Amino acid sequence: MLHKSVLLNESIEHLAIKPDGIYVDGTLGRAGHSSEILKKLSNGHLYGFDKDEQAIKESDPILKEIGNNYTLINQDFRNIKTVLSEFGINEVNGVLLDLGVSSPQFDDPERGFSYRFDAYLDMRMDQSQTLSAYEVVNTYSEKQLTDIFFQYGEERFAKQIARKILKARALKPIMTTFELVDVIKSALPYKKLSKKGHPAKQTFQALRIEVNSELEALKQGLKEAIELLAKDGRICVISFHSLEDRIVKKLFKEYTMVDKMDRRIPILPKDIKKPEYELITNKPILASDEENRENNRSHSAKLRVLKRL
Repeated sequence: MLHKSVLLNESIEHLAIKPDGIYVDGTLGRAGHSSEILKKLSNGHLYGFDKDEQAIKESDPILKEIGNNYTLINQDFRNIKTVLSEFGINEVNGVLLDLGVSSPQFDDPERGFSYRFDAYLDMRMDQSQTLSAYEVVNTYSEKQLTDIFFQYGEERFAKQIARKILKARALKPIMTTFELVDVIKSALPYKKLSKKGHPAKQTFQALRIEVNSELEALKQGLKEAIELLAKDGRICVISFHSLEDRIVKKLFKEYTMVDKMDRRIPILPKDIKKPEYELITNKPILASDEENRENNRSHSAKLRVLKRL
C-alpha cells in the first residue's frame, strides 16, 4: 500500500524552508515529508531521525534520487540535541514531527501494531529493544494495565479489560493480536461492542504508547527541538490523538509566554520582557475534505506551528 504523508503541503508551507537552511525530520517514516523538504534545499542539509531501522533502509534510496545533502540517523528524536551536536549542529532552521505510527508499520502484519492482522504481540518501533506488547500484556500487574489503558487509551472499561487479561493469561500466555482482541471483546458490554469503530482500538493505542515510550519521548524531544531553533526557525508538529495534541499545545503555550510584570514599577521599553517564540497557529490546522476522502489517516490529524523570534 502506498504511504501518503498527512498534511504534507500544509506542513511544508509552514516550515518556510530556506534553500541553505538546516532542517530536521524527527519522524522520518518513509520519507514523505523529508522528500519535499530535500527538494527545496540547494546547499542546505536535512537530518532524518527514525528509531525503526526498516524506515531508514527504505527512505535512503528515495532521498538519494533527490540529492545527497542529507543524513539519516537510526535513533529516537528524543535525543535530538545531543545527537546533532555530534555532527557540529547547535541550531536548526526547522523541525518537523509527524507523530505516532507510520502507515507501513500498521500495514505490516508481522509488526503486531494492528488489530486487523493476526500476528505476534510486538508493537516495537525499535526492533532492538526488549520490551514488546507481549511482555506488557503478560507480565504487568492488573493496576499497571488498568492505568495504561485508562491514561494512554482513555478507555472507560480499562479495569474490566485488565482483569480479563489476567484471567486469560493465568491459563496460557496471550501470544497474538487476535487472542488479545478476543480477550478485550469478552470484557466489554454489548453497547460498547455494537458502537462504530473497533472495540480494541483504544487498548492497542495504549499498549503501543507504553511499549515505545511515546509520550515521554515527545515531551523530551519537543523541548529539545524548540530550543534548537535558530532565529525565525519553525517547528511543525502533526499529532493524531488528544494525548499528543495536549502535550504539544501546552508546551507551545509555555514557550510563548513571559512572566507578568508589576505595572506599578516604572520600566523602560527596552527592559520589557518579550516572548522568544510566536504561535503561528492559534488553532490547529486540519486536513482538507479532499485529503480526508483520499487518506483515512488524516481525519484525526492536527498540525501546530511555532516560530522563534
